[in-house]
Formats: sequence, structure tokens, C-alpha cells
Amino acid sequence: MESIAYLIGTCDTKAAELRYLRECLQAAGVRSCIVDVGTHGDDQGAADIRAAEVAAAHPEGTAAVFVNDRGRAVEAMAEALRSWLPARQDLGGVLGIGGSGGTALIAPALRELNIGVPKLMVSTVASGNVAPYVGPSDIAMLYSVTDVAGLNRISRQVLGNAAHALAGMLQHRVPAVSADKPAIGLSMFGVTTECVSQLSTALDADYDCLIFHATGTGGRSMEKLASSGLVEGLLDVTTTEVCDLFMGGVFSAGEARLDVLARSALPYVGSCGALDMVNFGGIDSVPERYRGRLLYEHNPQITLMRTTAEENAAMGRWIGEKLNRSLGPVRFLIPEGGVSALDAPGQPFHDPGADAALFEALEDTVEQTPQRQLIRYPHHINDPEFAAALVEHFQAVMATVKRTTH
Repeated sequence: MESIAYLIGTCDTKAAELRYLRECLQAAGVRSCIVDVGTHGDDQGAADIRAAEVAAAHPEGTAAVFVNDRGRAVEAMAEALRSWLPARQDLGGVLGIGGSGGTALIAPALRELNIGVPKLMVSTVASGNVAPYVGPSDIAMLYSVTDVAGLNRISRQVLGNAAHALAGMLQHRVPAVSADKPAIGLSMFGVTTECVSQLSTALDADYDCLIFHATGTGGRSMEKLASSGLVEGLLDVTTTEVCDLFMGGVFSAGEARLDVLARSALPYVGSCGALDMVNFGGIDSVPERYRGRLLYEHNPQITLMRTTAEENAAMGRWIGEKLNRSLGPVRFLIPEGGVSALDAPGQPFHDPGADAALFEALEDTVEQTPQRQLIRYPHHINDPEFAAALVEHFQAVMATVKRTTH
């Protein structure tokens, strides 16, 4: 089946722009179709796929979308598009256009598409914080400069560039990488780099090691790939994003972190990497309630705060409860010698008492079974002995799954 480009927008206000995109793609030799996601029922004769067809994908049907409340209508159309778009068998790539409302409507559906599917969004909000729109996906955001409200000398240039970018992606596909080695996900932070580098070196001959920076988006991206079946195991050494979730830091991966374990039987080996620190911006950004705490200026843009015994105990219980929902084999290794480069003798975050509270909460919470085990080691997280233990357990759980599935 021929792959085509899907052009998505609200035709009642953006028909001219969508037609222009189609003309650009046609001139480049790419077939496309215009998808209307407007909620007013007037597609200006531009739509190849009308809004009613998309709206019918809503769990409650078109009646849930076409309501006399703009906010509810847009929210419902976004939900419908999230269901409708990934089901297109001929989808080669997507280009969405919109202002703040249109971007909020279209972006969730783009996030549902697999990593690697070309997806662009021309938006009036693309010069600001795009994290809520992009999330853990590979959406390319292009700032529209002028409002997406008609064609002019600026909008023609920007939209034309977007169309040509999509054409290039569709006509020059990245060659598929040989799948001779299964892909695995590893989580890393600067203070656990030494550990993860040892893991990657030890496992590189047998696995394609995908390393994710544990900055909130990194954890979500890793778990999105895991949910999509694109990685076959996780070495989640650096669970630091839980600190930022609990204490309001800037690198939270949200409440759903670790939920992938309850959705699949993915082999999982994890640890306590960087659970000693919460991340804030520059020193002036640290909330007033934390100003008296132990702070460490990592650089002018990042200030770290040491977690307390009470906070560690709460995080240990939260992680333990997540592990208890796992469907597959789990090994969670505890580095008694410290959980980060800053949590070592002579380093500013060295606090054995705070670490002990974390470890004890994990032991009290995790329901250990032959499938789910918590193991202590008298090593620092960056010690070669601890990395060797992680590798040993990871190879063991992967072998167990292979024996089961083959």
C-alpha cells in the first residue's frame, strides 16, 4: 500500500494553508490528503477526510465531539484523533498546523505514533516550552513566526519549508538497522555515568544499548519504547526522576513512571541511581521552603538538593509498590555504598542514614517472589563490582524470558 502524507488542521480557519501544503507536496512528488479536525462542520471544501469521520472514532461517537461548548468539543476531537490516526494503514507521515488550540488538539495524536514515523507540527507556540506537546515522542516543532491565519510572504515560506521537510523524510527513508541484536533501555544521569558506561561496554556485544538521560522526558521516552515493544529489556539504574516527582523538581517523569512493568512482562533490572537528589534550575529558582536545605550548585542552570531520610522512605515505598505490580521478572539491586557520585565518602551528599531509610522502605514494601527480588550489595553504584552484579542479573532475567518464549 502506498504511504501518503496526512495534513491535519481545522479547515474552517486553515483551509488555504492546508491546500498550500498539499500543492507543495504534490510538486515534490508526494501524495497527501487533508484531514479536517474542525468542530464547526465547515471544511471549506478542502478536506479529503471530513471531521465527522475522525469524530466517529471517539468512544462515545460524533455526538461527544460536536457539542455547543468549544473547550469540550476540542478536547473530544483530540481524543477522537488519538484513536483514529494510528489506525491509518497508509500513513507515511504527518504534518499538523495550528495555534495553541490546534496544537493541543493535534499533538496528542502525533505522540501516539511510533518513534521514527515522520511527524511535524507548525505552531504559533513552538518558540516556547514545547515539552507538553512533544512529550516522549520525536515530533519536530516549527515556529510559524506569524499566526497560522492565512497565507502571506512569511507563512508561505515557513509552511513550504515544513512541506519540503516532510517530503524529504518520506522520500529518503532512514535504512532500517539490522535487528541482529535486541535493543535494551538503560537510564543514566551524570552522577551514574560511570556505572552505565560499564554496563554498556559489557553488554554491547549482545545488545543494542539505548541510553536515556533521566530528565523526565528521558524516562518517559524509555518507557514509551518499552510499551511499543521496541526494547526487549530495561536496565533502569537511574530512578532519580522519582525525586523530582515527589519534591517538585524540574525532571519529573510523572506518576506513570514504572507503570510499564504492570503492562508487560518486560525483563527489568533496576537500582537507586541518584535518588539522593532533586533537581531545580538556577539557585534563585529553588522554592523558599527548601532554601535551608543542603543544596549543591551543579552548574549555573542546575541546583541539586539532597533528599532526607523521610523523603527517601516515601520514595522507597512508592517504588516498591510499583515493582509489586510487575508482570515479568524483576531484580532491584541496592548499592549500600552510595547511590550517586555525590553520595560517597567525602562528597557533599554522603548520608548513610538517609540511604538506609530508602533501602529499608524498599525491603519493607517489595513483595519478594522467585520472579521479583531485591538484592543488597556492599558497593557504591559506580563500583565495578556493582556494575558486574547488574550485568549478571540482567543476563539471567533475559535468559529466563528467552527460555519461556522460545
